Amino acid sequence: MAFHYPNGTPYNNHEAPKSKKQVKNQKSIQFGKRGMDFEEEINKTNAFYLARTIAVIHKKPTPVQIVKVDYPSRSAAVIKEAYFRQASTTDYNGVYEGYYLDFEAKETKNKTSFPLKNFHQHQIDHIQQCMAQKGICFVLLWFSSLNKCFFFSGEELVACWLEQESSGKKSLPLTLIEKKGIEIHVGIAPRIPYLDAVKQHIQSNKGVAINDN
Repeated sequence: MAFHYPNGTPYNNHEAPKSKKQVKNQKSIQFGKRGMDFEEEINKTNAFYLARTIAVIHKKPTPVQIVKVDYPSRSAAVIKEAYFRQASTTDYNGVYEGYYLDFEAKETKNKTSFPLKNFHQHQIDHIQQCMAQKGICFVLLWFSSLNKCFFFSGEELVACWLEQESSGKKSLPLTLIEKKGIEIHVGIAPRIPYLDAVKQHIQSNKGVAINDN
């Protein structure tokens, strides 16, 4: 199946099809190195929060326009070509204790910095627009080689993004993330307890007490 971006650019158009065995082996290698599937663990964490009525957070669906479908049999349909209808904004959004949350999840194998190329201008614009409406925006940064996770506020991210335009900096140093962000210690249930960092962020920046869950 061929996917295309909104401007028509093919998405992985020249990548040769992989067998089921190749895909399985590739996943084993990738996830083995990372130690976990970051996005999947966030999804499980959101399910944990939802089941306990702590917060309602969901991953945003990616809008896709299907343009070509083959029917090899009456009971089967195969999508051959599709387009992303629009550029994605951020990965997740929802409500926690009356606050609107909107955030992105990113990961890197780097050990000393987080590349800013992992973000895009339309995502920064979206974060700024949400913050202008008093939404709480942030990114969850996963350093897979270090097994470290950080909450980094939208305010700090936007400031660094604007700074790179004048300074030419291409990444967020780990030392800066450790100083300006909040480390999230990976647990069991929930696996990525990011709401602890959100609570700390709200309390420190708005002086508002949040109920303990």
